[in-house]
Amino acid sequence: MKLVLASKSPRRREILGMVTKDFSVRVSDADESYGESTPLAEVPRLLAQRKAEATPIFENEVIIGCDTVVVYDGELMGKPKDKADAIRMLTRLSGTTHEVISGLCVRTNEKSCSCSVTTYVKFRELTRNEIENYVNTYNPVDKAGAYGIQESAGAFVEKIDGDFYNVVGLPLCKLCQILKDELGIELL
Repeated sequence: MKLVLASKSPRRREILGMVTKDFSVRVSDADESYGESTPLAEVPRLLAQRKAEATPIFENEVIIGCDTVVVYDGELMGKPKDKADAIRMLTRLSGTTHEVISGLCVRTNEKSCSCSVTTYVKFRELTRNEIENYVNTYNPVDKAGAYGIQESAGAFVEKIDGDFYNVVGLPLCKLCQILKDELGIELL
């Protein structure tokens, strides 16, 4: 079976590349909108499923779709619109514990399996200067919650409970488990 990552994220490519070099990338053009009545914890699973289903599949392929969001105090934080939005998000997350939820969908021509993985991240109190410097230096507008834990924003993290790679953007442990249990594919 040939793995196909349905994502343009370089972070997801890097994470998957840690366990296999035998995969390709086929970016999905899935609709990423969702209804306001959709429970926040369901949004990433729904979007991951849409990405996987919107990606063309050929014989002997396994499509991997993923979507990651940050949720804090009832707000779903996807990618910020601009630097001001990134500053707003990081200010809200300062000194708090928030959820990073990734939806994951693995599908073949015969079956599909989707789920969500949640990791809890606690930020220390951040100064306005730290937030502005981070946003101006790293311009995190392509990252859910406006930060990349694998970058210098790792210095903001006081505690993490769950899969580290989920916070980066691909719940690696769960992905390997699904591939093994559902499809008999062992990457390691």
